[in-house]
This record gives sequence, C-alpha cells and structure tokens, in this order.
Amino acid sequence: MRRRYARGHGDDWWAGPGSRAWQGAGRHMVAGFVFFVVFVVIVVAALTTLAGFVLSGFRGTSVVAILPFLIIFLTVAMARRVARTWRPVRQIITAAGSLADGDYSVRVASSGSAAMRPVVASFNEMARRLETADEQRRRLLADLGHELRTPLTIIRGEIEAMVDGVHEPSGDQLDLLLAEVEVMERLLEDLRTLSLIDAGSLELYPEPTDLEQLVTDVAEAHRRRAAEIGVGIELEIVAFPAEIVLDPVRIREVLTNLVVNALRAMPDGGVLRLSAGPEAGDAVIEVTDTGLGIPPEELDRVFERFHKAASSPGSGLGLTISRDLVAAHGGTLTITSTVGAGTTVRIALPRTA
Repeated sequence: MRRRYARGHGDDWWAGPGSRAWQGAGRHMVAGFVFFVVFVVIVVAALTTLAGFVLSGFRGTSVVAILPFLIIFLTVAMARRVARTWRPVRQIITAAGSLADGDYSVRVASSGSAAMRPVVASFNEMARRLETADEQRRRLLADLGHELRTPLTIIRGEIEAMVDGVHEPSGDQLDLLLAEVEVMERLLEDLRTLSLIDAGSLELYPEPTDLEQLVTDVAEAHRRRAAEIGVGIELEIVAFPAEIVLDPVRIREVLTNLVVNALRAMPDGGVLRLSAGPEAGDAVIEVTDTGLGIPPEELDRVFERFHKAASSPGSGLGLTISRDLVAAHGGTLTITSTVGAGTTVRIALPRTA
C-alpha cells in the first residue's frame, strides 16, 4: 500500500484564514457593487422626480430643494466606500508586482475597510513566507557548498598525490576516497529526501510491521560500533498486542539516525538505551544516551537544517529528516536533554500510521 505525504497541506486547505479573508473581501466587494446599483437607482429616481417637478411647474419646491443635497450626500458616501475598498486593492496590486520582481520584503500597510484588513494581513503573511523561503534557499545553497567542499578537497588532494607520485595507490588511500564518496552520497540522499518532503511527494509504503524486531535489528546493527567506543546497548521492549502499520524502511532510517547521533554524543563511552512499547494508543520508542547533553539554547535549534555541533561529523540534516519522516506517519518526535547527563529522543507513532 502506497501513501503520499504532503507536508503542510490538509484536505481542508481551502478553509484557511487567508482563504477566508479573501472570501470575506469578495463578499464585501459584492455588497459594494449592490450598494452602487442601489445608489444609481436612487439617483435615477431622484433625477426623474426632479424632472417631473420641473415639468409640472415646480410644485413641491421644498422636496426639489432637498434632492440635490440628498444626491450629494449619497455620492460622497459611495465615493468613500469605494475608496476604502479599492485603496488597499491598488496597494496589493503594486506590492504583487514587487513580489514578481523578486522583492520579498514588500508589505502593504494595514488600512481600508474592516473586510479588507484581513486580506492585507493575508498578503503580508504570504510575502513574509516567501521572504523566509528565499532566505532558507540561499542558506541551504551556502551550507551545501560548505558541506561538499570538505570531501571534495580530500578526494582531490589524494588523487593529485597519487598522480604526482607522492605516494603509490594503496588500499588505505582508496578506502579513504571511498569513505568521502559515501559522505557525499549520504548528503545528497538526505537532500533528496528533504526535497521530496518539501514538495509533498514523499512516498510512504505502510505495512504491518513487527516494531519490536525492527528496534532490535537497529540496535544489533550498531552493537559492534558501540562496543568499540565503550558504549553498552540496552533494550527495554514491551510486547505490542499487534503489528504496527508503518513504513519499516523509513522508520528504520529514523532510528538509525538517532542511534548514530547518540553514539557520537558518547565518545568516551556510556550507555545507549532503546525502549519501545504501547502507550495511550500510540507506539512509543525512546532512544536515550548518557552523553554530553544539549545546552538549552541549542535545544530549540536542533531541527534546523545543517545546524550541528562544531565537533559533529554529520551533515546536520538527520534530525530534520527524522522529525519529518515521523510526522509523515502522523506521529511526533520530541527531544529532552540535560547537559552532562544525556539526551532522550521520544517517538510517538499512531498504531495505524
């Protein structure tokens, strides 16, 4: 069974606040048009009445004297109503032209009628999001160039050394080159996953999965590496009453990211604990380490793309991807940490993800 994950879009996307604001403005404009039609009818009726008085010899001169003032009053009221409606419309049109030219800093002043103010706010929010997206794109390209520069520099240096005869090609040099190529492959695969998520094109393949076995397999796959750095792996798994419906490949990717991060946080050894079990209708998995911990000022930034500790050899994309993959299953991923005591990452998945 295949399911597509569209990030940020729901079945009721047309009922958002921005859409409601524009619909309200549309109704307001229709009301203004109706008012204009009524106004024209009144003016025509007044002029017709005035013509009738003139043709009848100006009988009822008191009414005739009032009619011009009534027409002037209605004209002024109509003009003000139209001006209050169309002034922000003209500003939005001008601002939209600036957006089309790439000026994402443009904003429209909040003015005009009460019905137009939500529309102005909606436009300004759209401009703000475009500006933020453009800044993220620029930062992403800069970070990507930085992340690719290091492995490419190493590969080029090694190849040039072999070509110049500085050292003969050997298994060690080729292993080094292969490791750097793998770094770039992982980075490009991470970027591909992020692009699929952002485009709403991420394909999920949910199937009944033995989550206990999945967690155990991930732990066993890293037990040797953990032993090399003095980290013990503990499993605490409560049996699930039934298999969980999820994409096992994607959830394995999430758990692998979390385990690798935990091992990096314990360079001097420690304990890595993986626990899983049912909780309040969800399947909950926790990955806990006894490592360095994350400072409070950094904890709010851990999901930012390319944000990582200075000592981390990773790309800074793992947690971002993990959070989004869990969200694609309808779940949540949260992190708690204490400096010097360790970090716990908690995944809550609906049992029919």
